[in-house]
Amino acid sequence: MDVVEAPGPLRPEDRSVLSRPAPGPDLVLRYGAADEHVCDVRLGGPRAAGRPLVVLLHGGFWRPEYDRVHVRPMTDALARAGWTTATPEYRRIPGRPDAMVADVRAALREVRRSDVTTAHSDGRLLVAGHSAGGHLALLAAAGAPAGVVGVLALAPVADLEVAAALALDTDAVPAFLGGPAAGRADLDPARLATPDARVHIVHGTGDGIVPAVVSESYRRRHPAAALTALPVGHFALIDPSSTAWPVVLGALDGLAAPA
Repeated sequence: MDVVEAPGPLRPEDRSVLSRPAPGPDLVLRYGAADEHVCDVRLGGPRAAGRPLVVLLHGGFWRPEYDRVHVRPMTDALARAGWTTATPEYRRIPGRPDAMVADVRAALREVRRSDVTTAHSDGRLLVAGHSAGGHLALLAAAGAPAGVVGVLALAPVADLEVAAALALDTDAVPAFLGGPAAGRADLDPARLATPDARVHIVHGTGDGIVPAVVSESYRRRHPAAALTALPVGHFALIDPSSTAWPVVLGALDGLAAPA
């Protein structure tokens, strides 16, 4: 692996979206037996019937203290923009990454066959994810799950070896994996086959939490992926009040369009 250097000092991150109040989901869909095996579902209204279901995977460096509630402002805005969304929770157990991966796969299977989600979308799936959720979205897509036509990865931890070399969030990668990144190439999107589904990555050049070099490394290995760089930080990509939001909506529209 090439030597990777983190960017210099950046402006402080605006984290206000993480605690911003937002309405609860329209319903909660269960996909397994564990407490975490639930999906928040928001219905996108009449326009959503002709669009894919957006399965949004939340971030938080795979740590148990971060859950799906912090992306409710985003899913509320997506519903108002005409997208039905399902936001799975997943088990976040340090050192047990396979549990998280299995949960994401189970959630994708369940939302695809749910009468509720299929009634409020066109039967296709777009998998979106932010930060660690972007990693899980890219990882899921590499396995070619049925029905997935596109992936929107927002500031994703897309290359685990690079992220580990940068020691992101106090060594979040080895804490997630329970060992070195090189030992789990099967969980590293940068080292897996290029997804069959279209991939669009959006990353902020001012991101001091997951630097854009992580996505750039993924893009070098998977040149078919689109990469849009914006002059914003990490959380702007999930903040409907940010200047990045129109780009996020446009990326979803592009992935939903016929290939």
